[in-house]
Amino acid sequence: MVADLFPAELSGGMQKRVAFARALAANPEVVVLDDPTAGLDPIVTTAISKLIDRIIRVSHATALIITQDMTVIGHVAHRVAMLYDGRVIWTGPTADVKKSGNEMVDQFVNGRRHGPIPTDVVRAA
Repeated sequence: MVADLFPAELSGGMQKRVAFARALAANPEVVVLDDPTAGLDPIVTTAISKLIDRIIRVSHATALIITQDMTVIGHVAHRVAMLYDGRVIWTGPTADVKKSGNEMVDQFVNGRRHGPIPTDVVRAA
C-alpha cells in the first residue's frame, strides 16, 4: 500500500503529487511551483500538468509556475513571461508564445541552437 511507503520509496511522479497536495492543504491564494515536472518522463509530465491545471481551477488559486517545459506551459498557463539574463524579455497570452515576434522566445520555444541566445557547450578535448 502506498500509504505505508517512506518518501524515498515513492516514484518521482508520486513525490511531485504529494508536494503539490501539501502546498494546497492550507488553501493558499497563490501557489508557486518551481519546475514541477523536472526529471519526469513525458507521459508523467502530461499527467502532472493536467492534474495541476484541474486542481488550480477547482481551488481558484493563482499558480506561478517556473518552468522551461513547454508541455506544462501548454497545459496550465494562461499567460507566459520569459526571463533572460535577469530581465523579463516577453510577456503575453500562452496562445501567442509561438508567434511572439521575439527572436529569443522563438529560439527557446523551438529549441534551436542557433539564435540570439548563446548556446556554447563545453567541447570534449
